[in-house]
Amino acid sequence: MTTNPPTAAVLAGGLGTRLRSAVPDRPKVLARVGGRPFLAHLLDRLAAAGIRRVVLCTGFAGDQVQAAFGSRYGLLGLQYSREPEPLGTAGALAWALPCFDSECLLVMNGDSLCDADLAAYWTWHRQTGADVSLLLTRCSDASRYGSVLLDEGQRIVRFEEKKPEAGTGWINAGVYLIARRRIREIPTGRPVSLETEMLPAWIPRGVRGLACPAPFIDIGTPDSYTRADAFIAAIGLRMEVNTASPTSEPMELPIRVQARAYV
Repeated sequence: MTTNPPTAAVLAGGLGTRLRSAVPDRPKVLARVGGRPFLAHLLDRLAAAGIRRVVLCTGFAGDQVQAAFGSRYGLLGLQYSREPEPLGTAGALAWALPCFDSECLLVMNGDSLCDADLAAYWTWHRQTGADVSLLLTRCSDASRYGSVLLDEGQRIVRFEEKKPEAGTGWINAGVYLIARRRIREIPTGRPVSLETEMLPAWIPRGVRGLACPAPFIDIGTPDSYTRADAFIAAIGLRMEVNTASPTSEPMELPIRVQARAYV
């Protein structure tokens, strides 16, 4: 497998209905966190990991995203794939397939952030030889997300559904490495979920999970969004000024958290 960094894709097309009461006038990726669009924090991490090309899979209010970020963000070249109607997380990737120019794709949810070392994750993924892998993080309350179960070889055994008594567990951090040939398998012409449809279907053919105890947040609900500013401050961001940013505020390079495997 090539050692060149993969193309990245950010899933930024969600309707954001749960967050609408707190952020009524823009898509989730443009919600202000730490004084900057949330998407800027994700792009900072991709740039720090050596990524140089990002496809933004947009939908609802996609014109706002493109107007805010344009075709470049520092060292990152940006391309936009706007779905004509809601296609789901996997459907958006299938729609954007012509935009991808690498044999492996680094996919990130646009409404969550895991402060892990993406370069270390990419290195680990290449060593496994897997077509599909997930970055997992430890959560003290997995009831909202559902849990991911691994075997001793870091292969995902199954995804546990959300349940009130879930307790502590490893959850999907919304960061994936997926071979281009797997993207081609996603059905077209209808909404398709990566989390509930494609990933479970791929398990028998081997899906790996890298468990990483890195800080994690999603901004998908008003409650979690209210904690996002404190989260960004708590992880101690150190960013460099990037004049190509859609904001004049300093951009900082993240403190790098070494990804480690836990079974």
